Amino acid sequence: MRLTILGGGGFRVPLVHGALLDGGDVTELVLHDVDAGRLAAIERVLAEQAAGAAGAPRVRTTTDLAAAVSDVDFVFSAVRVGGLRGRRLDEQIAHAEGVLGQETAGAGGIAFGLRTVPVAVALARLVGELAPRAWVINFTNPAGMVTEAMAAHLGGRVIGICDSPAGLCRRVARALGIDAAAARFDYAGLNHLGWLRSVRAGGEDLLPRLLADPAACESFEEGKLFGADWLRTLGAIPNEYLHYYYFAREAAGSASRGAFLLEQQRGFYADPSLASWERTRLEREATYMAETREGERDDLEGGGYEKVALALMRALAHGERTTLILNVRNGSALPGVPGDAVVEVPCTVGTGGARPIAAAPLADHALGLVTTVKAVERAAIEAATTGSRAAALRAFALHPLVGSVPVARRLLDAYVAAHPELAYLA
Repeated sequence: MRLTILGGGGFRVPLVHGALLDGGDVTELVLHDVDAGRLAAIERVLAEQAAGAAGAPRVRTTTDLAAAVSDVDFVFSAVRVGGLRGRRLDEQIAHAEGVLGQETAGAGGIAFGLRTVPVAVALARLVGELAPRAWVINFTNPAGMVTEAMAAHLGGRVIGICDSPAGLCRRVARALGIDAAAARFDYAGLNHLGWLRSVRAGGEDLLPRLLADPAACESFEEGKLFGADWLRTLGAIPNEYLHYYYFAREAAGSASRGAFLLEQQRGFYADPSLASWERTRLEREATYMAETREGERDDLEGGGYEKVALALMRALAHGERTTLILNVRNGSALPGVPGDAVVEVPCTVGTGGARPIAAAPLADHALGLVTTVKAVERAAIEAATTGSRAAALRAFALHPLVGSVPVARRLLDAYVAAHPELAYLA
């Protein structure tokens, strides 16, 4: 099989390549990026990774997008429009207005989406033309918004993934002392906005037992982050990104992650090697969301998104049926959410694609938040695909983490002035 990674000069590409070395069916790995220097750095790391590995895929790099996607079987989309400099600007502009600057939630997420959706739509159209049988697996953030925009052109052949739900389920299973592979997890919501509502094993829902035990509840990352009392009040375990909503005032002044990563990765790309990549990765993982939690991160497995991606790819290519939490069009799976909206829910996956499993309705408070944020995502997609400044303003103003029309106007003006990619909204 031929696999193309768009954003192939990105820092996390060696995670995917390493997983392929552990047993993949990919014979050729094509890396595409607009930055030839970053491509060369990652190519060097992959060559070191593959040294002595039997059956390692042939790696090819290119800055020619059409050549990268022509007649491939799978496309992993992991682009970052504006780079880490763009992320740093997103955070700084939001912080100047006293609101959260995180890259997928609130003002920063909207700005990132407005830059990214036009590029993602162009990619979707090109893949549809040059590789109509290819599956597109979207890593690009904001993952739900971007996947929904691409689905308008690729339908069910684009599937969004995120490692957060899988990591949450794995940590909860560990806290319960059960095998995650033998349990069924009821998780529902949007990307970076979901809740784990039950954990069934042996015919029993084990989540109430966990929520009733403060020590066990606070033995894993989300329990430490939210506190056992709040989880018990909710009767569910939120995705870690909901910290930005439940503790919005405390999180608004969070340190700039983009500035940290920009400086950290500058050192790696200046002198790339497998050893320096591994050191940088471990530091990156150890400091992930450090501003919102205490102590060390308890899960440094490289995020795990590459494992989700390869499990998805094997199921699509070979019919190795599995259940994964994915970003797909809702259909009728999650009541109260439009059928064509992309949601993040458990799906059964086979050669025919990913089918969302019917879920119980969300609690009122969760559904209200989901429908509000989905309206924001759709306003941003409208702005990005039609050039509507009014739709962009609506996206900023309606987001619960912005909360002010005057602030929304200033944010939009500042982002358009700072990012050349947003000139279409001037």
